[in-house]
Amino acid sequence: MSILSASLARVKPSPTIAVTTRAAELKAGGRDIIGLGAGEPDFDTPQNIKAAAIAAINAGKTKYTPVDGIPELKTAICTKFARENHLTYTPKQVSVGTGGKQVLYNAFMATLNPGDEVIIPAPYWVSYPDMVLLAGGTPVIVTAKIDTAFKITPEQLEAAITPKTKWFLFNSPSNPTGAGYSWDELKALTEVLMRHPHVWVMTDDMYEHLVFDDFKFCTPAEVEPGLYDQTLTVNGVSKAYAMTGWRIGYAAGPIELITAMRKVQSQSTSNPCSISQHAAVAALNGPQDYLATNRALFQRRRDLVVAGLNACKGISCPVPEGAFYVYPDISGCIGKTSAGGTRITDDEAFATALLDETGVAVVFGAAFGLSPNFRVSYATSDEALTEACARIQSFCAGLA
Repeated sequence: MSILSASLARVKPSPTIAVTTRAAELKAGGRDIIGLGAGEPDFDTPQNIKAAAIAAINAGKTKYTPVDGIPELKTAICTKFARENHLTYTPKQVSVGTGGKQVLYNAFMATLNPGDEVIIPAPYWVSYPDMVLLAGGTPVIVTAKIDTAFKITPEQLEAAITPKTKWFLFNSPSNPTGAGYSWDELKALTEVLMRHPHVWVMTDDMYEHLVFDDFKFCTPAEVEPGLYDQTLTVNGVSKAYAMTGWRIGYAAGPIELITAMRKVQSQSTSNPCSISQHAAVAALNGPQDYLATNRALFQRRRDLVVAGLNACKGISCPVPEGAFYVYPDISGCIGKTSAGGTRITDDEAFATALLDETGVAVVFGAAFGLSPNFRVSYATSDEALTEACARIQSFCAGLA
């Protein structure tokens, strides 16, 4: 009899982590590797945030904290929601976890029963379905294809809702596509949700500050106040403030739900790192001017990568509204053979051959629920992106 649980058998390891790990191994072995798999800003955490962490250490703020966040951070989160999203929360409605992933997982563990369904638009972040499965729920995938700019329609959402639906999981701008829902597009979805009061909304707003051109970010409870009492609004400091390793995510919602999430966290990890929490206070309360600077940098990189990929034979790359990903379609490459002799049967074969033959690491589309595509993270230098696009162009030109 295996020692492993049946619950674990329902999930698979993260493909994005697997790609990043293999790229690192090849690089350590002497290969010239350009990694475009990790969703992590390549610039340093701002100095005021680092200084706050050092000050916290020197002040001895290195002990256990309340399970789901120090009062100062919860207050800062409430202030942020009011300032940027026109949402009013009290500290009792806020939960702080070890990254946004834990916050999402806590919510699922606190609410899902066997048979409960969670609607997840695809392409999706790789962890969403597996977190639902691990918590005992059933993912219901609603696929948005390139012809709708990777965004689901109100009709698709309506058709997916059943009496068993517990959550609608919403991510805009999206990982992996960068697609962002406008106010009107989101309003159309919330109108559907208002007709189904048994459906709760979990919104992953992690890329809120990474939006481009004239796109304006909005979140469901902001667009439709009638959903406030059945919405968990999730965010964090990792992407906007370049604090991926600090591991601080947070959410706000109804007190009953937040209390249940606290119970889950109290019996799993307990409190997030005390030092990281004080650093997050500085991030949320401190200067925000560099967000615009970083946004302009990412927009320039987006334009560079979109142009470079659209110059590739067999690839079509839409222009995303936000985040730091593109999700090109490779339909024109399927069925061909690479210069190295690999038959491109699907996007996983494409990504494998691309890494083996050119040293460019991307994540294949099947990991995100939509093929044939791959995801590129352009959170790296212009030089690396330019070279990577040149290698991908050469790889595609060699397909026959």
